[in-house]
Amino acid sequence: MSSEGDTTLKSICYKPGSLQLLDQRKLPLETTYLEIRDAADGWSAIQEMVVRGAPAIAIAAALSLAVEVSNFTGFDGSSSDAVAFLEKKLDYLVSSRPTAVNLADAALKLKQVIANALASSALEPNSIFKAYIEAAENMLEDDVASNKAIGTFGSSLLRQQAKNPDKLSVLTHCNTGSLATAGYGTALGVIRALHTQGVLERAYCTETRPFNQGSRLTAFELVHEKIPATLIADSAAAALMKDGRVDGVIVGADRVASNGDTANKIGTYSLALCAKHHGIPFYVAAPLTSVDLSLSSGKEIVIEERTAKELLNTHGGLGERIAAPGISVWNPAFDVTPAELIAGIITEKGVITKNDNDVFDISSFAKKVTGK
Repeated sequence: MSSEGDTTLKSICYKPGSLQLLDQRKLPLETTYLEIRDAADGWSAIQEMVVRGAPAIAIAAALSLAVEVSNFTGFDGSSSDAVAFLEKKLDYLVSSRPTAVNLADAALKLKQVIANALASSALEPNSIFKAYIEAAENMLEDDVASNKAIGTFGSSLLRQQAKNPDKLSVLTHCNTGSLATAGYGTALGVIRALHTQGVLERAYCTETRPFNQGSRLTAFELVHEKIPATLIADSAAAALMKDGRVDGVIVGADRVASNGDTANKIGTYSLALCAKHHGIPFYVAAPLTSVDLSLSSGKEIVIEERTAKELLNTHGGLGERIAAPGISVWNPAFDVTPAELIAGIITEKGVITKNDNDVFDISSFAKKVTGK
């Protein structure tokens, strides 16, 4: 279960022709990997939250289709038919979780790869499939490197802005570690980097109701890696901040609009408001693939609503019913934190800070670091 060279938990276990996903619904009490044989299995695993976290969702989707085509015994069609087949499957996979932009971004990039393969006179369908598989595998490798860069930039930023750069306590929400990515993590990767540097006094993680990603997953990762950590109820965050126990708040992101408004797990907005009131810096850590420059603000972000069972029943909807029969439920999976509450957005290419007008210019940052 550990990756080479460390003991980091792995949510995605891949080798050519085979994909297994850690069933995160059963953590921390049971460690079970599910075999993913095709895009249909991938779609179900994403939608049912076997795998979750925006980066991990994108990679799991891409690899589920890679496994499907790598195990073809024959494809009855032309190279153009192969492109059409892959494009249809990618569109299908994107429909599994609409809020996470990484999935749509990955699908767009993979479509470009196979279009380029077709344009380069690929006469055989297998040439198209091979190009797709290689691109999907590269995404897996690139995500780990991206996460480690986020950890480096983030730990440096938090230490620079802390009152005591050699002793920090950080609060996080939901799960943004190796279980939410290909490995290492985004916001939790920053916490991991601070711990490695010997300056993390304590990490605080919220339960993250109603699916309990914090108590089930983040706490599991922190204990596994022997990082000093404390679990709190979602509703205890303000009291923790008032007691002076938090030097910074750091969260991940499922989609960041061009103005910096950020969609993340429900409850993130509340934490940002509490942090603002108590004068505590609030940071977002996410790869540039989580940025959607086509959106002018968070008002345009589509917010997924999940099943009522997650609130009506225990264990995120999988256990016994505890709510009163007949009660109505509103269960948005995400909320949007306005950019004005965010101190900085930490990416694998550096930290996006606000300009002299106190606003984020993410478009200019992206063009500068990518050359596009």
